[in-house]
Amino acid sequence: MLKWLFSLLIGVAGVAAAFRAPVGGVLFALEEVTSWWRSHLMWRVFFTSAVVAVVVRSAMNWCKSGKCGHFGSGGFIIWDISGGQEDYSYQELLPMAIIGVIGGLLGALFNQLTLYITKWRRTYLHKKGKRVKIFEACLISLVTSTISFVLPLMRKCSSCPQLETNSGIECPRPPGTDGNFVNFYCSKDNEYNDLATIFFNTQDDAIRNLFSAKTFHEYSAQSLITFLVMFYSLAVVTFGTAVPAGQFVPGIMIGSTYGRLVGMFVVKFYKKLNVEEGTYALLGAASFLGGSMRMTVSLCVIMVEITNNLKLLPLIMLVLLISKAVGDFFNEGLYEVQAQLRGIPLLDSRPKQVMRNMSAKDACKNQKVVSLPRVSRIVDIISVLRSNKHNGFPVVDRGQNGESLVIGLILRSHLLVLLQSKVDFQNSPFPCGPGILNRHNTSDFVKPASSKGKSIDDIHLTEDELGLYLDLAPFLNPSPYIVPEDMSLAKVYNLFRQLGLRHIFVVPRPSRVVGLITRQDLLLEENGNNVTTELQSTSEFAHVNTFSFFLTGITGKPQT
Repeated sequence: MLKWLFSLLIGVAGVAAAFRAPVGGVLFALEEVTSWWRSHLMWRVFFTSAVVAVVVRSAMNWCKSGKCGHFGSGGFIIWDISGGQEDYSYQELLPMAIIGVIGGLLGALFNQLTLYITKWRRTYLHKKGKRVKIFEACLISLVTSTISFVLPLMRKCSSCPQLETNSGIECPRPPGTDGNFVNFYCSKDNEYNDLATIFFNTQDDAIRNLFSAKTFHEYSAQSLITFLVMFYSLAVVTFGTAVPAGQFVPGIMIGSTYGRLVGMFVVKFYKKLNVEEGTYALLGAASFLGGSMRMTVSLCVIMVEITNNLKLLPLIMLVLLISKAVGDFFNEGLYEVQAQLRGIPLLDSRPKQVMRNMSAKDACKNQKVVSLPRVSRIVDIISVLRSNKHNGFPVVDRGQNGESLVIGLILRSHLLVLLQSKVDFQNSPFPCGPGILNRHNTSDFVKPASSKGKSIDDIHLTEDELGLYLDLAPFLNPSPYIVPEDMSLAKVYNLFRQLGLRHIFVVPRPSRVVGLITRQDLLLEENGNNVTTELQSTSEFAHVNTFSFFLTGITGKPQT
């Protein structure tokens, strides 16, 4: 559980720091990272984002001298376009909708192509060893460098545009400096190469150029199309290689390129409108991210935070909704596709339609239930752990009439702790008293601490120890989640997602009602009353007592 929480907070901190969008980082965790959200996670994630914002701001102020390279430049808003287009007309809604459609199509194609290439890598290429991974990364790096150098040589240079004197921008930029117009083998000093201006800038500066306002005809359509085809192809091939590479910034580069292209056509077609090409570049970036990652709320807030232009919020929402709808028509989001490919049991927000016509029994009818008796032989426990990879096992006992009764659930990590300690082994196959619990602390059964680097192969037992017995009753979860066999599989799916479960028992439909608990019964404690005292005189007490015993016992915490 702690590993999952730390991974979540690290992901939030990374998004908040990389894009300097603390609120967007919180929403990113809510929308994309987690499949089970709890209220007390909110303040932890929010606190992490707030700390990241303060640290980044302090580090930027400390690096203003220029000793920190690119980190100290820019400001807290990365691509500030607040001085650009302030309003829009209804005539622009059609080209903006087209941007959303393009983003959905290109995003869905990107997800499908990366899925095919990743499958091929995992099946053939990466099985040949680490040297092949290194060679692949070096080869792609060489091809990228060659293309980035050769393609600008094929473009003609253009004359520098008229710039404001107080803008702080020079055309072409002085040698040894970063940002904006690049003189790449141009014959005249007042010329620049528009394709080299994209290639030979940092991606931060290149995106700032694409988002810039009052810069008509800075790029030609041929250069933008050339860069779009090249960069899109290289992004597809590079994703999944053995290098730490993300998809946010390349996605913004791809989207802003075709967004600027659409903006150029809009400026040319609607000559009398106050249209900025940089506005369409921003919408294109949002559309591609929405079409690829299928996020809406978090992306919307991130784009507003990094551009400092709240007036464009309705347009960003429009293109995100359209791109997500178009992308969902073809496949799932980038993270979902990669999670399924790696076998990560990440549940979607909604169950599949076929699950509504299936029951819980249908989902497990082809499975053989692996259970343990209450008092089990050590050799039998070892055999079950070696032959199965399950993380939890039902524990059964015999009733007064000889029928099998499920008395609880025990986790693999708990069994490993008991086998490692050996203090609970007994010679007799008869149950022991509850006093055995005093031999262990609750912290011994915390999963991250007890199972770290420990498996069944690390436990060594003698022949005499294998013939002993272990009473599992004091260590199991006496009240696991149970559903009747004829419950809809869609409802079972929702239970797993909403409660963050890892195991659930399917049992025959019970024939006797013990009691009933309503919302009002659970609200009695808020009124200053004791729930157990109030319900002792009612039939609901049996359930509440079991629930209280579950809270005080040594149990495993559900994990996502």
